[in-house]
Amino acid sequence: MTNAAELDKPRAGDLSGCMPSKPQAEHDWLLQLVGEWTYESECMMGPDQPPMKSSGTQSYSSIGGLWLVGDGTGSMPDGSPATTRITLGYDPLKERYVGSFIGSMMGNQWVYTGTRSADGTVLTLDTEGPDFTQPGKTAAYQDIVEVKSPDHHILSSRGKGEDGEWVQFMTAHYRRVK
Repeated sequence: MTNAAELDKPRAGDLSGCMPSKPQAEHDWLLQLVGEWTYESECMMGPDQPPMKSSGTQSYSSIGGLWLVGDGTGSMPDGSPATTRITLGYDPLKERYVGSFIGSMMGNQWVYTGTRSADGTVLTLDTEGPDFTQPGKTAAYQDIVEVKSPDHHILSSRGKGEDGEWVQFMTAHYRRVK
């Protein structure tokens, strides 16, 4: 398998970056999220602490049928306000979903690469970011979008522990408003 750096290199005679892209089935999958949503989430804040709950809204739109852009507002588990933006698309050359996530509550950008499950209901986005348990270090994370119905999807976040096991720390249920 070719690594991501190799996929980013231009290929001789490849003019695909100069030609208009056409949405593919992978792009169409993202379009099911376009619309207005509310969410309720639970986040584990640490051992021996109860989960914290928060809620908010998310508005997804499409750019050219190729990109999904989501703008969110809500509150952090501690009650402070939060504004977020997520971008998702599909890169046919990398054969991967790609995207990013930023929020008013953090100074880092989460950069995604991901794949969809064989049954088409789950999008797993791999990323790397600050290690929540070891300041100054980074860790592997996954954001997982599971489509339950046209009006309900679940976003869960998990981190990889030192033992190599994934530990889920956040779950959010999104319900379509329109």
